[in-house]
Amino acid sequence: MLKIQFCGAAKEVTGSKHLIEFKGKKILLDCGMFQGRRKEASKKNSEFPFDPKELDAVILSHAHIDHSGNLPRLTKLGYEGPIYSTYATRDLCNYMLMDSAYIQEREVEWMRKKGKEVVEDQFYTEEDATKALSLFHGVGYEHSFVVMEGVVACFYDAGHILGSALVHLMFYDKDTGERMTLAFTGDLGRAGLPILRDPQVIKETDVLISETTYGDRLHDALQTIDQEFADIVNGVAEQGGKLIIPAFSLERTQEVVYHLHKLTNDGKIPDIPIYVDSPLSGNVTEVFRSHPECFDKDVYKEFIEHGENPFGFGNLKYTRSVEESKSLNEKPGPMIIISASGMCEHGRILHHLKNNIEDHRNAVLIVGYQAAHTLGRKLQDGVNPVKIFGDPYRVKAKIYTIDAFSAHADRSDLLDYIHKVKGVKKLFLVHGEEDGQLQFQKALKESGYESYIPSLNEIVEL
Repeated sequence: MLKIQFCGAAKEVTGSKHLIEFKGKKILLDCGMFQGRRKEASKKNSEFPFDPKELDAVILSHAHIDHSGNLPRLTKLGYEGPIYSTYATRDLCNYMLMDSAYIQEREVEWMRKKGKEVVEDQFYTEEDATKALSLFHGVGYEHSFVVMEGVVACFYDAGHILGSALVHLMFYDKDTGERMTLAFTGDLGRAGLPILRDPQVIKETDVLISETTYGDRLHDALQTIDQEFADIVNGVAEQGGKLIIPAFSLERTQEVVYHLHKLTNDGKIPDIPIYVDSPLSGNVTEVFRSHPECFDKDVYKEFIEHGENPFGFGNLKYTRSVEESKSLNEKPGPMIIISASGMCEHGRILHHLKNNIEDHRNAVLIVGYQAAHTLGRKLQDGVNPVKIFGDPYRVKAKIYTIDAFSAHADRSDLLDYIHKVKGVKKLFLVHGEEDGQLQFQKALKESGYESYIPSLNEIVEL
């Protein structure tokens, strides 16, 4: 009745893409960008194992680039159908996809400058992103919508980032009378995260495609964040240094700002300058302020009911211009600089690392998942020296990680969620590194669940 082809995030974390075929029609769940080694990323992001022109619909779980970032490439190669998402995801993608296109155009310029071979057709432009954005259709949570004849979908809050959704699909074959339901977690959030509501449980489904990013580990308790964060800030401030925080512009930056606001209000950290040095982060924060329907009751109780902006306070400044960004290198510490990208692969964070990583007074705080082979993972793993813009730099700054910041469900969260979903006959594990997936598969088996880990581009018939 159904075919699923796992076209991305199969035995790896980034590049989420899952193709569903039903009665000759094709639906793509997510169209994410692969992030990793340059040559591998270029190949995976420029080629699709299907013809984009043959797709009938795209359903997007959320706006993170590893789930949405290749939509402009899809439209560049001929896709003209609808892209369904929540309203907040649509609004976020207005900035995320345009920023991604801008970065790719700058990447072409950099490669030419370095004398590297450039195949322009492997990249997309702001014009391609604009075309993709024109295809978006916003849908609210818990509102069923018809994708095509025989296929109805519904979004539920995944609690991962603003607008993130679990996708529930219902298939009906009128010729045979057969029915089947399929749920896709996208990226699943954690209960008790600040700002957002907890993940909603899909009560019943026949088929479940689940992410497994942290299926092999447990996060630190959320309650540990503020004290651990305060200790790091205070330590760097005493040294007169700079705390550099690589953070994804979407969600992680807002969470970091939220915690710094709380710590400042509570007098737990000194009143030092805090800079969010990312135009995209500023734009995304405005989208957050436009979607309070996604906030949990704690944000309302602690900030909104008192007329406070949770993402803005006295010693916090959002920088926009290149000149403002460069000026931070000349300013003495102590200070905190939050900048993108979160995996330290591109963006202004590279300049801040280049200018600060060789000073022992400074520190780098990792607050998000770092994919294999990224600069962020190398810093996290203690690689020394590291290359930035092709040149080696000695790592003298302290490197910290606060794992509790993660917006991904950990092993216990995933197990708990799967246990709550009734009627699962087929369980597929995606969006995880293979070793971690195998460990999670073992934990599932001990709980009485059989699961399957598909390989890249593998096709499964149901």
